[in-house]
Amino acid sequence: MISNWNAYWRLMRFDRPIGILLLLWPTWWALVIAGNGFPSLKNVLIFTAGVTVMRAAGCVMNDIADRNFDPAVERTRNRPLASGELALRHALVVFVLLMFLALILVLLTNRLTLFLAFAGALLATTYPFFKRITHLPQLVLGMAFGWGIPMAFAAETSQVPGIAWALLAVNVVWAVIYDTLYAMVDREDDLAIGVKSTAILFGKQDRTILLILMIGMLLLLSLIGWQQAFSWPWYAGLMAAAALFMRQQWMIRDRQRENCFKAFLNNNWVGFAVFIGLAGQYFMRGLAA
Repeated sequence: MISNWNAYWRLMRFDRPIGILLLLWPTWWALVIAGNGFPSLKNVLIFTAGVTVMRAAGCVMNDIADRNFDPAVERTRNRPLASGELALRHALVVFVLLMFLALILVLLTNRLTLFLAFAGALLATTYPFFKRITHLPQLVLGMAFGWGIPMAFAAETSQVPGIAWALLAVNVVWAVIYDTLYAMVDREDDLAIGVKSTAILFGKQDRTILLILMIGMLLLLSLIGWQQAFSWPWYAGLMAAAALFMRQQWMIRDRQRENCFKAFLNNNWVGFAVFIGLAGQYFMRGLAA
């Protein structure tokens, strides 16, 4: 089992860290706001490690669920389970070990965070199966990828205020955006094998609907900034995010697979832009104090 370490590395998708980053940005947004600009180092380390572990666990479960579909999809046919490098039992062992490690991490927090963690584990475990029954599995992905938000508030403040759920709503919208871009890469393959996605649901209106979602996400973030009495650094970050969204629209104008994937990857910078705006906001507050 240990000898084929590269296959395990790829099974957990550590060779493609974009997923970790897309989980980390909203979790870090939440930690910064919950900690009023200065979250505890303990929680930063716990949640950074926790996000990394849970993303790996989610990828393993995704490959377990899709092991009979992945060989028929160009982008996924060389994944360890699809190609036969690893057996199902190996993946199940890795998944259990990762979930056990995640449990150890959450036990270092508090009771409310532990309670929320069970819901997060359920979301991460069941998400891959939603693409069999609905064209909107991205909604569940957004919940799963954003569940670190209420958990971060619970760990920092021992409560989950309204802003935590508002940020979770932002992340759900964002996940629909970037995972639709991701699904546009596989749209033809998914149609052939019967897997559902928003890319298939949106069809020829995909760019228009994505634009509406991008504007909606920015409006939600603006409302959060207004409610929190944020000033220009926050809105400068949102303007940068808006520019990145416009770049993504340009990249997918011809719906070419490679460009759709590049647009998906570009969302890392959207998360970074929002984070920098948030960090700048609290830095300015610190100067004014």
